[in-house]
Amino acid sequence: MTLNPQVEALLGFFAQMPPVDYATVTPEALRALNKPMQMGPPPAVEKVRDLSLALPGRTIAGRFYLPEGAGKNPPLVLYFHGGGWVIGDLESHDATCRALARSSGAAVLSVDYRLAPETKFPGPLDDCYDALLWAAEHASELGVDAQRLAVAGDSAGGNLAAAVAIRARDENGPALRHQLLIYPVTDTDFDNASNAENGTGDYFLSTAMMQWFWAQYLGDYSDPHVHAAVLRHENLGGLPPATVLVAQYDPLRDEGLAYAAALEAARVPVETELAAGMIHGFFSMFEAVPDALPYIDRAGARLRQALA
Repeated sequence: MTLNPQVEALLGFFAQMPPVDYATVTPEALRALNKPMQMGPPPAVEKVRDLSLALPGRTIAGRFYLPEGAGKNPPLVLYFHGGGWVIGDLESHDATCRALARSSGAAVLSVDYRLAPETKFPGPLDDCYDALLWAAEHASELGVDAQRLAVAGDSAGGNLAAAVAIRARDENGPALRHQLLIYPVTDTDFDNASNAENGTGDYFLSTAMMQWFWAQYLGDYSDPHVHAAVLRHENLGGLPPATVLVAQYDPLRDEGLAYAAALEAARVPVETELAAGMIHGFFSMFEAVPDALPYIDRAGARLRQALA
């Protein structure tokens, strides 16, 4: 399929902005350039509450979303935002979390993990994993069911969600019912067809951007830890069922598909979906790209089924 017309129009808008030189840009400058734009009223939910998550040795922020009609003790989805571990926050993914709460019927806890390079690996992952432990421990205060938990995330957040699922298995953490991985980052190998086809910068995310993000997160990424490059993990058995969503015009397409295939090879139930005509980031661009909404609906339906 050719590029989605709504995506094409959005890329035309992005093309009017000054280009970013990833050889010289600083994290602070990139964050300033990526302040979220309000495009109208966000999806309505019954309740939104900002939280402080007291984790061992530090406190991070979170935002709790309760959809309308959730009922008593609904399931909980922990959401980890994308942004290359460097940018993004509660505001950048507010609309996404609202939309996912509505489509899944589950409460959503958005985790404001510490960012790289100020906090390199494994700091952001530690925040996300400890947030899962915190949520299970405080389920009664949140009014959610600690036995019905899932993790979700997009891009770098999908990477964090996958790694949290691995750690929960290996560290006897809370049992997870599902992992929703939206165009996840899974490896530091850029020698694949999707990087060659889509990594020039014409489709929002570029290979150069991903190399810069990895450098901020890990420093030297030539021999990454398997909790960072999750595709390199030798044992993916026993992980929770997964939904893996990738975009056709995304440099990360092939590593996402490879991770889905590796999960399947380890006998983990996986539903994989290729979003035809879409680019990296489309899931959170639904206000400008309404054709993304059916993907949010299907992802929510998968969570709803897994958390029933």
